[in-house]
Amino acid sequence: MTLRLATGDDLAAIMDLERRSFPTDAWSEDTMRAEVASAHNHYLVDEEDGRVVGYGGLRALRGGSDADIQTIALDEAVRGQGRGRALLRALIAEAVGRGARELFLEVRADNPVAEGLYRSEGFAELGRRPRYYQPDDVDAVVMRLDLRAWTVGAASAREENSRMGGGFPAETPPMAENSSRTREPASGQEASA
Repeated sequence: MTLRLATGDDLAAIMDLERRSFPTDAWSEDTMRAEVASAHNHYLVDEEDGRVVGYGGLRALRGGSDADIQTIALDEAVRGQGRGRALLRALIAEAVGRGARELFLEVRADNPVAEGLYRSEGFAELGRRPRYYQPDDVDAVVMRLDLRAWTVGAASAREENSRMGGGFPAETPPMAENSSRTREPASGQEASA
């Protein structure tokens, strides 16, 4: 697994994955191009053997107090391997690095796997947006993460792991897609996130 900053050259691969992951509500190529190019956003791709198998995006204005996970998606063949969690953690770390104190996302109410991932990283439900995902008429679960608490938890986990002789990779602080946009995977697999 290799996470790296997305570029315009990745757009075709991202759009292929976008259309397969979100067949009823995929973003347009123009929208995705603008998302990847925006200075206010941070988009990553996950590569395996030179092929894009996942992507995720964050909107976080430097110095702003809040940020939003825009999207996370993974190729079905690589789900359930912790890649969604790795993307999520990298986006959370970027939000912290940009000075955000809170991180928000929406997740489809019909995707308990993705919602479980977000909860396991400390996100809490704020409310619901009825019939938010169209044309599917699916509610959005709005979630929030206190980044200050997450940062303290990440530092404590790294310290504990170090005492036990382990090591955290620098790019993986302890910490999903527009969470709102994940699709429920087959049983036992991680969501698109």
